[in-house]
Amino acid sequence: MIGEGSVPKIVGFGDNVVDCYAGRDQMFPGGNALNVAVQARRSGASSAYIGAVADDPAGRHIRAALIAEDVDIARLRILPGRTAFCVIGTKDGEREFLRADLGVSIIEPDAGDLDAIAAADAVHTGRSSHVDAHLADFAARTRLSFDFAVIRDEARIAAIAPHCFLASFSGADLPEPEAETLMTNTLAAGAAWCLVTRGDAGAMLAGRDGVHRTPPAPAELIDTLGAGDAFIARCLVGLLRGEDPQALLPAAARQAADTCGHAGGFGHPAPMQIDETHARTLDEIYRGDGKIRA
Repeated sequence: MIGEGSVPKIVGFGDNVVDCYAGRDQMFPGGNALNVAVQARRSGASSAYIGAVADDPAGRHIRAALIAEDVDIARLRILPGRTAFCVIGTKDGEREFLRADLGVSIIEPDAGDLDAIAAADAVHTGRSSHVDAHLADFAARTRLSFDFAVIRDEARIAAIAPHCFLASFSGADLPEPEAETLMTNTLAAGAAWCLVTRGDAGAMLAGRDGVHRTPPAPAELIDTLGAGDAFIARCLVGLLRGEDPQALLPAAARQAADTCGHAGGFGHPAPMQIDETHARTLDEIYRGDGKIRA
């Protein structure tokens, strides 16, 4: 812990995307690692984002949004190719991820990235960043926050949890006893803290002192995209500061609720400008164990 009232430095490493809303011809910057970097800054942390975009309308929009949010982009790569995107539609009133292109967003850390991570109080990444092979390097340099999302494979949790300061899961589909078992197993595997966000059932945070719970905060439900990332970011900042989980969780719930009050992970709409030539379904991208398929 760095002390309550202090300003932690958090690095988001890995995935970014423009979330494209098919029915409204708008795109919004997003992606788990990028969203957490922005939401950590909004939570009072100093934050940086390390990733890659292309020099195209989507990439330029992501870069401008990060600058507007006061996120350090000194190590943001501009690479030849396409900026990642995800096309989102609705089916029976529910959000549906239709197709996506990872573009240039999947990168490996270089020596400069590792130095930047070592200078931070924590680094956040997750399953969508495809950097499992580098998590030990991250954890050797600073505290690791990892978003498993909906991955519950016991072998993968056993491999990653020992590196984790904070391990997070999306568990809106999990009954409370199953969520508790998931947290117990993740802590037993070596994580210091385990967070399970459960949608309209609230969230649960487990550590060595037991399990803490919070109901969801009241929200104007315009778009839930990015709400989990906001919860993770506020939770990570609070844990680094040593905040009492009983006060921290409601604060994280309020930040997630605020995210539901606008479209996109953290706002910043722009007219949709993407090249869908290389788009694939999310099943094709995340087939098997979650590793990238060529």
